[in-house]
Amino acid sequence: MPNVYIKTYGCQMNERDSEQVMQMLIARGHRLVTQETDADVILLNTCSVRDMAEQKAIGKMGMLRKLRRNRPHLVLGYLGCMAQARGAELLKVSPHADLVVGTQKFHRVADYVEELLLRRQEMRMDSEVLSIVDIDEEGGSQSTIRDHTSAGRETTAFVSIMQGCNMRCAFCIVPRTRGSERARSIEEIVKETEGLIAQGVREVTLLGQIVNLYGRHEFEKIDGKSPFVQLIERLHQLGGLERIRFTSPHPIGFREDLIESFARLPKLMEHVHLPLQSGSNRILKLMRRGYTASQYLTLVEKLRVARPGIAITTDVIVGFPGETEEDYQATREICRTVGFDNAFIFRYSPRKETIAATMEKQIPEEIKENRNQDLLQLINTNCEAKLATCVGTHMEILCEGLSKTNPSRLSGRTRTNKIVVFEGSERHVGQIFDVLITKSSSNTLYGDPVILA
Repeated sequence: MPNVYIKTYGCQMNERDSEQVMQMLIARGHRLVTQETDADVILLNTCSVRDMAEQKAIGKMGMLRKLRRNRPHLVLGYLGCMAQARGAELLKVSPHADLVVGTQKFHRVADYVEELLLRRQEMRMDSEVLSIVDIDEEGGSQSTIRDHTSAGRETTAFVSIMQGCNMRCAFCIVPRTRGSERARSIEEIVKETEGLIAQGVREVTLLGQIVNLYGRHEFEKIDGKSPFVQLIERLHQLGGLERIRFTSPHPIGFREDLIESFARLPKLMEHVHLPLQSGSNRILKLMRRGYTASQYLTLVEKLRVARPGIAITTDVIVGFPGETEEDYQATREICRTVGFDNAFIFRYSPRKETIAATMEKQIPEEIKENRNQDLLQLINTNCEAKLATCVGTHMEILCEGLSKTNPSRLSGRTRTNKIVVFEGSERHVGQIFDVLITKSSSNTLYGDPVILA
C-alpha cells in the first residue's frame, strides 16, 4: 500500500487535524513513514497566522518537487489554513501540487489522495494530473475530527471540541480560514474521551480557536454554568482520566463559573494560557480585543486567588500598526507585573483581508525585531528565575515517555505544564508520581522519581 508523509505547521489544532487525516489513511491501509524520500504521498498541513509560516510551506513544496524525478507517481498536497485562505491561487505558486484541501474538508482527504494516486498511476510520463481543490464550507465538519492514531502507550491526547471563531480581532485571519464557531455536543466529546481512556490516555487537552466560548450559540447555561464548564464537569467525572487542560482561551470567556472551576475541580490543571497581545489600552482597542489592561490584570488576580500557584502563560504581539514606544513600554510593564511563566512573542505580520493589514503607521521590521528581542529577554529571565525556585521541591508529573531532547531519559509535565526530564525505566511511562527537582535550566526542570524509584 502507498506510503504517506505528513508535515504539520502551526498550532495544536493543526496537529490534531493531521492526526485525524493520518487515522483515516491508516484505516484504508496506507502506511505512515518518517522520511519524505520513502513516501508516495506528501501532505503539508499549513498555517496562515503569520507570513513566515506560509513562506516556509511554499518553500518546502518547491523542494519536494525534486522528488518527482525518481518518483513520478508522487502525490503532493496542501492542507489546512493556508489552503483555505488561498485556495486555487496556490497552484500558481506551486503548479506541481496535486491537492489543496481546506479546514472543513479534512475528512475528504483520504478519498482525494486515493483518486490522485490512481490518476498518477494511469498517466503517461508527459501528461499532467488534474489537481483537486476543495475549500468549500461543509456543515457538521466540527464533528469529523474525532478519531485518533494514539494506540499503545500514549498517555496524553488532544480533543477537538469546536471549530471556528467569531471574534474578528483586527490582526487575525482565523475567522476566514476556520469559519464561524461550531461546537460538538458534550455527549460526543465524552464518548471520544472514554475511548481514549480505554487506550491508556490519562490527560486530555481540549482544543478550540476560542475554547472557553465553546457552545455559547448551540447550548444553554444550566444552573448558571456555561456549556464549557458543563463539559469540564462531565469529563471530570470520568474514571481513569486524571488531568484536564484546554487551549486557547480568550480573556473575555473567563466568567465567574470558569474561574471558580479552578478552585473546586482538582483534575483541571493549574495552568492557563491567557493571550494578552498588548498591554496598551489604545492598541488593545485597535486590535478589537474587547478588554483593557486593567481588566486583564484583574482576571489574572482572580485566577491566582482561585488556584494558588497557577501558572499563567501568554501570547504577545509587538509592532502592531501604530504601536508607539510608549505603547510597547506598557506591554513590557504588564509582562513584568504579571510575571508570566512563559510567553510566545510575535512580530506583527500583515495578513491579507484583515483590518490591520490596511491600517496606517505600519511599523518598520527593525523596530519590531528590537522590541521582540527585548521582550523575549525579559520573559526568558523571568521564566528561568521561576524554574530555579522549583529546585529542591517535590512536584507531581505525568510521565509521557522519552525526552525529545535526550532519548536516553524520560520526561513528563507538572500540573503547571513545566517539562521535567529524569532518569527512569519503562514502568514510569503513563504513571503519575512525584519527582524531586534537582536542577533547572532556562526552560526545563530535571529531577529524580521519589515514589517509583
